[in-house]
Amino acid sequence: MPIEIAAAAGTAEALVARPSTATGPLPGVILYMDAFGLRPRIQEMAQRIADWGYVVLAPNVFYRDGSIAELAPAADMSTQEGREAAGKAAFPRVGRLTPDKALRDITAWVSALAGLEGVAPGPIGTTGYCMGARLAVRTATSHPDLVAACGGFHGGGLATAEPDSPHLKLGDARARFVFGHADHDRSMAPDAVARLGEALQATGLEATNEIYAGAPHGYTMADTAAFDPEATERHFQELRALLDTTLKG
Repeated sequence: MPIEIAAAAGTAEALVARPSTATGPLPGVILYMDAFGLRPRIQEMAQRIADWGYVVLAPNVFYRDGSIAELAPAADMSTQEGREAAGKAAFPRVGRLTPDKALRDITAWVSALAGLEGVAPGPIGTTGYCMGARLAVRTATSHPDLVAACGGFHGGGLATAEPDSPHLKLGDARARFVFGHADHDRSMAPDAVARLGEALQATGLEATNEIYAGAPHGYTMADTAAFDPEATERHFQELRALLDTTLKG
């Protein structure tokens, strides 16, 4: 069952995953979902990360628009047509989650993670998918003393020409970053990947910033037509190495 969090604009649901065997206190991780919301696939991913020895919180960042159940995709996203149909409902929500709203919520997610039973005090990690990658970066840049690890996978809009682009705040962060970009991604084109890389290099932060050759946008989402098993496993390997070296090392 989801837990409830007092967020900036009301009560938000969140999924929590704990290790199947390990006991706490354990490092905490915030997992930011993709545009299609909290659903069994996100719970599966959170559980896999938890089984590495973490407590994982996955908040419903679209709580202003509805509950987990209300926002669940109605279409079968395993076909391209179904994925596109689900996107027509989901993508407007992404636009409504403006940076100022997101930053207020991030404070609530960080506080909620710290308050979960079995979460160790100290540094945390965060990982995000699709638009969730932006939220992961904003978490690292707005809470630099706390976030030690930040992953972003098939992220979009990480380095734009807008004045509130996530990459412009990287100088505030202290985390180690791992980015695994989709190939030929309209939401994160090669010039944007290069811009992100330049910003990371300018800060001196430890980071990897790579395009996964042949992997489409959404490659980790096994319940959609974009799923790429090879790229997904690569992402899990790189994410685990990131979390283990920064939070357990």
